Amino acid sequence: MELTFLGTGTSMGVPVIGCDCAVCTSADPRNRRLRTSALLRVGGRQLLIDAGPDFRAQMLTAGVQHLDALLLTHAHFDHVAGIDDLRPLNMRARASMPVYGSVATLSAVRERFSYAFTETSDGSTRPALELCPIEEPFKLGELAVTPLEVMHGTWKITGYRIGRLGYVTDASLLPPPALAQLGGLDVLVLNALRHEPHPTHLSVNQALAVIAALRPRRALLVHMTHDIDHASVSAALPAGVELAYDGLVIEVCA
Repeated sequence: MELTFLGTGTSMGVPVIGCDCAVCTSADPRNRRLRTSALLRVGGRQLLIDAGPDFRAQMLTAGVQHLDALLLTHAHFDHVAGIDDLRPLNMRARASMPVYGSVATLSAVRERFSYAFTETSDGSTRPALELCPIEEPFKLGELAVTPLEVMHGTWKITGYRIGRLGYVTDASLLPPPALAQLGGLDVLVLNALRHEPHPTHLSVNQALAVIAALRPRRALLVHMTHDIDHASVSAALPAGVELAYDGLVIEVCA
């Protein structure tokens, strides 16, 4: 499997509008972070995890011409705002896009993009979405996908295990059932907002504690604010743990 990090930033992205801090003004391209999203290529299929407001730019940069499915972690704006830009891919494929997520997530998508599900204006385009609620493990072709319930503050959101890849973002807590599903990973992708604790996201130290408990072969941190300078924070991380950055491509054992 090949995983491309399309974005590794938080809801505001980095640089933050109007901010002149050292990270926002850094010349290091690894400190420029679009909203968190990832593209998984496996067996000829291309799966997108989350479609935030930077979706269009991310698809153009990655040269994506088709997607087989969209997996959503939750319905916050920075994870779903790009759904309208699925339209060119619908047109190219002449098909609707399967969108997987929890019942609550897909209910919010249906409400926010209500025009996609109703006949409104003749001649206007709208995304064609096939909403696929998930509560149990499922398959995309031959690929097994296990949804994991994690906590984002008081929200219950979705992480994923796909083969030996674990993908969890925006979590503040991984309950025991989710942890039990994340053993024996080749790669774990996990959010680490900043150094200071936060009520709805893991801090760097909290993320490192989860990684130490799960012991994946390799762990990459995402969903980072402008408090995180790539070079200095990377130098302090333990072996096997890295900061992901926009455009990074890695191989994952299936």
